[in-house]
Amino acid sequence: MELKDLYIFMKVAESGNISKAAKELNYVQSNVSARIQRLEEKLNTPVFHRHNRGITLTPEGKQLITYAEKILSLVSDMEKAFLDADTPTGKLNIGSVETVIQLPFILSNYNKKYQHIDLSLTTGVSEQLIDEVLNYRLDGAFITGRGNRVHPDLVQYDVFEEELVLISDTNPVTVEELKRKPFLVFHSGCGYRAKLEEWLRDEQVTTSKFMELGTLETILGSVYSGLGVSFVPRSSVKYHEERGFIQCHSISKEYSKIKTVFIRNKEAFLTASLEKFIETIEEYRHKEGHEFPFN
Repeated sequence: MELKDLYIFMKVAESGNISKAAKELNYVQSNVSARIQRLEEKLNTPVFHRHNRGITLTPEGKQLITYAEKILSLVSDMEKAFLDADTPTGKLNIGSVETVIQLPFILSNYNKKYQHIDLSLTTGVSEQLIDEVLNYRLDGAFITGRGNRVHPDLVQYDVFEEELVLISDTNPVTVEELKRKPFLVFHSGCGYRAKLEEWLRDEQVTTSKFMELGTLETILGSVYSGLGVSFVPRSSVKYHEERGFIQCHSISKEYSKIKTVFIRNKEAFLTASLEKFIETIEEYRHKEGHEFPFN
């Protein structure tokens, strides 16, 4: 079996269409079809169902995805180990929850120092990002709301601790009244949402309505309009509070304190590019008197 066969298989699985995958790979369609057929013969099992609408993965194909991701990631790590020892090069795929207000400045500082790195950023909720790092699809990620140990297969680095606050429009309201309003939240797996649910449960509030919204910008706009309230880091909304767009409401520290940590896969090779990124995080974390704009 050749590594190229696995790479082609992954492209076909991603696109769900052999002709589309062939176009992206700049191959003729017959070549891609032959490669997939050879892979299936080697494994002695079909990896795709063929039908009029295209192709879909078989159960064996889904299992092969897991192995292929690990194999291709290890090959990439091997190449990086020899190519970027002194001057980091190549790609670095980082993930983050949406509300890390310091992230643009960390990324900017890193990019200025290491201009040969092709840096990309993916956003999502913490549970999703953990899965992406564990399955070698991200080199590392900023997540929130976890305990002292995120996962045995991950290495984590403390970044900072933040205060979560309830936010509402500017109409006078008490915290007790906020409990009865719709809560505008990120998708399940978000650390802020988990803290909110814990607080409501301990407060014995069982009638709360949750509305899932995809971005902080959408949540803020919906809070402005009076659609509901939300639970977010104070640092991410301080600018809006100071200008009178929203008001913040504090709750007890037991529920309002949350850590942001950076994680990486313990089994993946620590490339120079990722090592320098972690060093950049540490520099910002320990820089005395540093103030982030809008924070």
